[in-house]
Amino acid sequence: MRLNDAQPQSGSKHRRRRVGRGISAGQGASCGFGMRGQKSRSGRGTRPGFEGGQMPLYRRIPKLKHFPLVNPKRYTIINVKALADLPKGTEVSLESLLEAGILTANDGPLKVLGDGDLSVALNVKAAAFTQSAKSKIEAAGGTCEVLA
Repeated sequence: MRLNDAQPQSGSKHRRRRVGRGISAGQGASCGFGMRGQKSRSGRGTRPGFEGGQMPLYRRIPKLKHFPLVNPKRYTIINVKALADLPKGTEVSLESLLEAGILTANDGPLKVLGDGDLSVALNVKAAAFTQSAKSKIEAAGGTCEVLA
């Protein structure tokens, strides 16, 4: 089947109603719009989105770039370059980084980001790793363990 073979199903397309062409045509004079009023006049009855004077939906919703997440995931983040000064074979976790003074606050589970270089092999335990951070830690000979 090709695009030029695509046709609507038989019976799904109706001919347009020719209104205002005399009483024998079935839609003469007022064309089925009644006698007077807003919806009988030429042109569109109301603009799109009009709700009869009620505050329309497009004005009721907040005008933000996006709606905020209800329960966002909050992480304590650290870059790979901050781990470069640690000695070889160190076990890195959120608690050990707080004790060492590398991190000053616990803002949730630890997430390791991949900014910077790493040359020492470390055993890193964190809730999440970026792909670049994981590849840099493993390229230096370390291990990445994802905590639940």
